[in-house]
Amino acid sequence: MARSPTKLTERQSEVLELIKDWIRNTGYPPTRRDISDFFNFKSPNAAEEHLKALERKGVLRVIRNTSRGIQLLGVYSENELGVIGRVAAGSPILAQEHVEETVNIPRTMFEPKADFLLRVHGDSMINAGIFEGDLLAVHKTQDVRNGQIVVARIGDEVTVKRFHRDPGSRNVTLFAENPEYSPITVDLVSEGFEIEGRSVGLLRRGG
Repeated sequence: MARSPTKLTERQSEVLELIKDWIRNTGYPPTRRDISDFFNFKSPNAAEEHLKALERKGVLRVIRNTSRGIQLLGVYSENELGVIGRVAAGSPILAQEHVEETVNIPRTMFEPKADFLLRVHGDSMINAGIFEGDLLAVHKTQDVRNGQIVVARIGDEVTVKRFHRDPGSRNVTLFAENPEYSPITVDLVSEGFEIEGRSVGLLRRGG
């Protein structure tokens, strides 16, 4: 089991996000000069210090003597997925403190690719074959259609349910896949509601 990365400072998180976006958009990491220019650092040495700090915290590996020698590790790697456990009220679902472990599988194993794995709690989706302890592969998006299984945030609670919304309606209905659970109707005007992503697959570990 891989440990979660140490909590990052605000600037370290910003540098990490830049690296991830750069790789996503171009296919390769930025140079130290690219990072310095983006943040208006006085010299590439400042970028190098941030990279060293991120390396010490287990987020990435710096390959010496290479201008683009940055390799993301753990939950940030394209070949590993972070497992999200209990989500603290009001905090982003992908906050580092929610990552319980990482699983060594490529994100592209799923279509569209998974951004994280969510550990399932409860039995509300058993008729969809989703059981307590399963790892739900989730593509982070707010673009979902009726009938899809989504990860939704209602107020401070994160839940897995089947999504439905009538055209023009101010309400969203979330359906369980267990007759013991009633549908959840959310008023989008008066209640806090956000789609965190949709299910793109499932992992079940042997006992």
